[in-house]
Amino acid sequence: MSEWKKVKLGDILQVKKGDYITKKEAREGIYPVILGGKEPAYFIDKYNHTGKAIVISRSGASAGYVSFWNEPIFVTDGFLIEPKGGMTYEFLYYALKSKQAILHKAQKGAAIPHVTPLLIGNIDFLLPNKDVQHRIATILSRYDSLIENYQKQIKLLEEAAQRLYKEWFIDLHFPGHENTKIVDGVPEGWEKKKVGELGKVITGKTPSTAKKEYYGGQIPFITIPDMHTGIYPTSSQFLSSLGANSQSGKFIPANSLMVSCIGTAGLVCITKEECQTNQQINSLVLNDNYLLYYMYNTFLSLKGHLNNIGSNGATMTNVSKSKFESIEILIPTNSISNLYNKAVEQSFRSIENLSSQIRLLTEARDRLLPKLMNGEIKA
Repeated sequence: MSEWKKVKLGDILQVKKGDYITKKEAREGIYPVILGGKEPAYFIDKYNHTGKAIVISRSGASAGYVSFWNEPIFVTDGFLIEPKGGMTYEFLYYALKSKQAILHKAQKGAAIPHVTPLLIGNIDFLLPNKDVQHRIATILSRYDSLIENYQKQIKLLEEAAQRLYKEWFIDLHFPGHENTKIVDGVPEGWEKKKVGELGKVITGKTPSTAKKEYYGGQIPFITIPDMHTGIYPTSSQFLSSLGANSQSGKFIPANSLMVSCIGTAGLVCITKEECQTNQQINSLVLNDNYLLYYMYNTFLSLKGHLNNIGSNGATMTNVSKSKFESIEILIPTNSISNLYNKAVEQSFRSIENLSSQIRLLTEARDRLLPKLMNGEIKA
């Protein structure tokens, strides 16, 4: 280990604060606003950093989360991290990722968790020489490059399914539209139904966290942060059989739709296996599976509506089960719904497969990361 030396993170990086801005203060645009987590909070018409960037979220539930960006961004309520002494952004990013659990656990603050530049700078780190740094970054970057490639493929498949949805169900250029009468703006044979008529709505619930035996099993427990991981979400928590069976009415089968309805409203995912969710999510177990992909895209288009009906002048959006069940949806004929289902089914299967590959690559990278960073595995 003569190639390694003990340092403080403050010796190898410098911290800059982002500019404070709220959504109301900015105009909508194309530049992502980075508050924390993997996804941009929203998009505005200006940026305060371009090129490579490492961001550590400063406060809230995502405090201590480390992300890497290589595009113009606007950082607010976060810290821009820059390397010192010729170190690359790539290696520093992985170095910080290896300390993310410490950053998260060491959050300071009572009501709102937050990290500080002093806290970041005081964390101990075992620094290898530049050759080893380069080799470590190269190995880990291969995983991230594959993950990024798969994510791009998923995005293209999603966009294709959404374009077809728009063409058929928004522009009404569905197969046979030339010979279909339009009555009051609705194609003949189509009908409006409430969400509650399309299947069973299940509002999630969190088993008692005071009972440790309820957690740590094999049953996925989906929360809103998990829904940011993609159409088929990766669960960060698991229930034991005991915990899940303590609320047996909350099981959601595969090929059901999950919609976030409290706090962050309008995220939509599909279950890939039996699972449960917390109380911020309403799930629809469809009576007719051929409506799955149609309803997925329909729920995506209802994000604004969900926020409107869930506001009620309150500080937090809350779409109750009854409000969710009462939303009216225009349902095409069975034949058109079936045709759309068949047209996009292979795309969604490919998305599910690519999502599984991303999950496996992420797990492999995350297992390798600490071993490379402590010299257990030689780069």
